[in-house]
Amino acid sequence: MKFTGIFFLFFSFSCGAKKDKKIEIGPVAVNNISKVDVQVQDTFKKGELIPTVICKTDPAQSYALYIPLKVSKDVLPIIYFFDPHGNGALPLAKYKSLADQYGFILAGSNNSKNGNDFSVAEDIWTNLLYDTKSRLKIDASRIYTCGFSGGAKVAGFIALKHPEVKSVIACGAGLPDGTLPADFRFTYTGIAGEGDMNMTDLVAFDTALDATKTSHRLILFDGKHEWAPDQIMNIAFAGLQLDAMREKLIPLDDKFLTAYISNSKNTVSDYIQKGQFTKAESECLLSLRLLEGVTKDAEWFHKKNLAIKNSAEYQKQYAAKQALLLTEQNIKAEYRKQFQQGDMNYWLGTIKDLQVKSNQVTGEGAMYQRLMAYLSLAFYSISNQMINSHQDREAQYFVELYKLDDPSNNEAWYLSAIVNARSGNPEAVKSDLNRAIETGFTDKTRLEKQVEFQALSINYAELEAKMKK
Repeated sequence: MKFTGIFFLFFSFSCGAKKDKKIEIGPVAVNNISKVDVQVQDTFKKGELIPTVICKTDPAQSYALYIPLKVSKDVLPIIYFFDPHGNGALPLAKYKSLADQYGFILAGSNNSKNGNDFSVAEDIWTNLLYDTKSRLKIDASRIYTCGFSGGAKVAGFIALKHPEVKSVIACGAGLPDGTLPADFRFTYTGIAGEGDMNMTDLVAFDTALDATKTSHRLILFDGKHEWAPDQIMNIAFAGLQLDAMREKLIPLDDKFLTAYISNSKNTVSDYIQKGQFTKAESECLLSLRLLEGVTKDAEWFHKKNLAIKNSAEYQKQYAAKQALLLTEQNIKAEYRKQFQQGDMNYWLGTIKDLQVKSNQVTGEGAMYQRLMAYLSLAFYSISNQMINSHQDREAQYFVELYKLDDPSNNEAWYLSAIVNARSGNPEAVKSDLNRAIETGFTDKTRLEKQVEFQALSINYAELEAKMKK
């Protein structure tokens, strides 16, 4: 089955089905909402995650909130989180211990999600900022955004348009598509798992920022396309503290600096002892960027970085790493050709091969993990497009590949249920929906409003009872 003339998508693997608009960077007026006179009218319990705070200006919008347990200042810095599925409480639950450690308020939008366009993101931000500033004691000089995947693009979009945002933490994706490296007003932290399909893009953008005046850093971890583990996000939060020290917004904290420097030096030494010279160099560069302009100890990381880069072993490992990235680009190019061929045998062999090779605990293993994630989002994007355009035969083909490549992804099974409903197979629909729920599907509203399911005798209460809280 060859698919000719029906599509070719340019895959922006992180922002859902809609293509991002090009972001124009230039001077913009400060949003008037940031100038509102702050009058704190609400008392929220400290140290408790509040999953839903209704916005007073728009009751259809809400956010999750966490205020650190111990508040020692009149005003506190705040980080606004954007989850790609609109689950504002999810990142707050992961990072609330860091909020306590650093004294940050955390707020997570329950409305921002993949599929929204940037005009919707703008409206969400306007209401979110107004509501929090009118109800909480926020340090206006320390407003930050953080997002994962499509949420990272939202966090970046807001920072590009609103000067009140002083820093962006972009996890699992970069700034909105079409954004060129420039002298941004905000500091930028990119985070990615080494098995994340967007890792290579984040590395390339970080390198491109070297030619600008933007303060930036890149943090990689052993993982996939996911919110970063708390110990990794801890580094990003520490970066916000160091930025504030550099800008003299808060006093130098010698105890904090000593602990950070000691830990980073130990990390560098551990990597060198294990013969992982490219990772040692990356750790040096990260700490150099974080500490420069804050402490003279940054010079140690500068000298160590140069020494590592001049070593023969580093140069050998770096060359191998670059060769692997080139191999990855070439494999992706071959996949893009095969998307239109409709050769099921090719994909069956390819997916089976990737599943075996991705288990290797090596640089190549991480590459194959990225390729599996690349195919997962490719199959999702094409399947979704085919379903929306009612090309059900083609949708069935790509949904089957989606399930083979990423069987733990609940969206694969949900899309399969839609296709099977259209083909009049209620038993398959029931099986697919149960698998979707087993793998984490929890969107009751979407389930009940799905047109394809309404003609079937589906026991929604039974299905929803199985959903994880």
